[in-house]
Amino acid sequence: MNIIFLGPPGAGKGTQAKILEDTYGMVQLSTGDMLRAEVAAGSDLGRKAKAVMEAGGLVSDDLVIGIISGRIDQDDCKTGFMLDGFPRTVPQAEALDRMLAQKGYALDHVVELQVDDEALVRRITGRFTCGDCGEGYHDEFKKPAKEGVCDKCGGSNFKRRADDNEETVRSRLAAYHAQTAPIVGHYGRQGLVRTVDGNVAIDRVTGQMTEILG
Repeated sequence: MNIIFLGPPGAGKGTQAKILEDTYGMVQLSTGDMLRAEVAAGSDLGRKAKAVMEAGGLVSDDLVIGIISGRIDQDDCKTGFMLDGFPRTVPQAEALDRMLAQKGYALDHVVELQVDDEALVRRITGRFTCGDCGEGYHDEFKKPAKEGVCDKCGGSNFKRRADDNEETVRSRLAAYHAQTAPIVGHYGRQGLVRTVDGNVAIDRVTGQMTEILG
């Protein structure tokens, strides 16, 4: 089974993707991870991408499609893959469609995880981690048992990401909605789009995913 997984920052895509990997044997493919892997491997595509990034440019759609093409040919993708973070534009979606068609692959679903913006702002701006062991916490949903002390390692060095502030989060959400709406329309016309309510508890989100994927 091959799907595109869409969802705004903080929607819980990573959590659900891990469950899908364990349940269906699908591989989560992040364009950022794939780019870094190609650069580290020193492949032809990786060298081209590295040169572009070092010059401060954006890696072209053709390069990204080439990297995805090579990655989905690997054995671990034979049971299925989830594309996360790509496509971001309709031209990228069209290029992806052409590449998959040339290989004889098909997309089974385009799953959009929907969460209210206000809920996402609360989720993201409330996040913090232990600077010593990396354990994650939240102002509302997961406080340390003892205030100021990490449950896991006993440290007191807590950190927040600089970009987890309300202004930045709202800007990221606006950009996501602007980019994603046309993609949803593109795949909606192909009858591929499935929506999941991400406002509910994790197990209920997983239940919706299971109903869609079968």
